[in-house]
Amino acid sequence: MSKVAIIGGTGPQGKGLALRLALAGVSVVLGSRDATKAQDAATEMTALLSDKEVFEKGTIADITGMSMEDATKAADELVILSVPYSGHDATLTALAPLLTDKVLVDIVVPLAPGNPKAVEMPKKGSVTEAAQALLGESIPVVGALHNVSAVTLNDLSRAINCDILVCGNDLAAKKKVMALIELMGTKAYNAGLAESARCIEALTPILIRLNISKEVPFSHAGVRICPPEH
Repeated sequence: MSKVAIIGGTGPQGKGLALRLALAGVSVVLGSRDATKAQDAATEMTALLSDKEVFEKGTIADITGMSMEDATKAADELVILSVPYSGHDATLTALAPLLTDKVLVDIVVPLAPGNPKAVEMPKKGSVTEAAQALLGESIPVVGALHNVSAVTLNDLSRAINCDILVCGNDLAAKKKVMALIELMGTKAYNAGLAESARCIEALTPILIRLNISKEVPFSHAGVRICPPEH
């Protein structure tokens, strides 16, 4: 499996994805504005995964850290963007020249400032669509992994407890992302074109609201597609 970059890989979501991918045998390079911070995070995660008393799952791929520019260059094809929404457009603008011949996997959700139970959708309709407009049609953008909890991703003692909805305008790019997701042991579904991200991204604050509610007996729930039993 080729090397995948995670930009913003030192945050909770990025770290969880890096751990899950490395366990699945996928080499990961973390990208951060602070290259030292990225390498420190990579070293920490490598030490965690090397604990054979906990993880006996065959070959564990490497995790390295560097600047976000170098990480983008190092990716063979897939670059996952996992930054706060406030820094989304600026980060993409800086990385755009380096994304030629790559696929951007945008997992950012436009949560409202100070209120994770609401979204403020961008003028383009969704973050996924905004990213595609910013990069141009020559660089495929795939929206994915919006509805999975960072806590769930980082809890390697349990399987990912939800399905993943994937959207974008380039079918081949979506299939590559879906294959990567399924290496982590969960199911990915093609949810349509990039405009579907308007619904998918907006689900996240609903899940957050449910997960912090005192009226439900669970937390860190996600979306599951349930086929009929008959």
